[in-house]
Amino acid sequence: VGLSAIVGARLAGAGPIIAVDVSPEKEALARTAGATHFLVAQDKLAKQVRGLTEGRGVDHALECVGMSTTIRTAWQSARRGGKVTVVGVGRRDDQVSFSALELYHFARTIGVSVYGSGDPDRDIPMLATQIQLGHLDLAPLVSHRIGLNEVGAAFDRMRTGTGARSLLVFE
Repeated sequence: VGLSAIVGARLAGAGPIIAVDVSPEKEALARTAGATHFLVAQDKLAKQVRGLTEGRGVDHALECVGMSTTIRTAWQSARRGGKVTVVGVGRRDDQVSFSALELYHFARTIGVSVYGSGDPDRDIPMLATQIQLGHLDLAPLVSHRIGLNEVGAAFDRMRTGTGARSLLVFE
């Protein structure tokens, strides 16, 4: 999901695009997808993000993990008046809290995106056109082409955060 968010941000003309992952090995994938900067997730991440944005924070933070800690970090990384979109699906018992004063003071907006919150009738033809024009390259999103006998290994890679997507190929 994170790589797709990077590709979408690049397609929308965003910049800089700061990718964050717990695994430093994901940097090459993120940069291939369009990230201009890559940070390894750690305690002072919001401060690092602000350092890359002249102290302001990002205009729009996309949170793709679905954990209260990463949602909170995305919130802290956004500029005053910025937007945070939660894409990751969280657990029911993982609560995120904000004080009433900080909601007012920072004037940030927080929302969610369910499956891209798109309109398939409008968006799929638009995406197909962007692919045909060469503006949207999906190749960086696929790290493995697999057969049915390799599905178990693909799930193992997904659980460990290794690689990008696996594409099931029937021959």
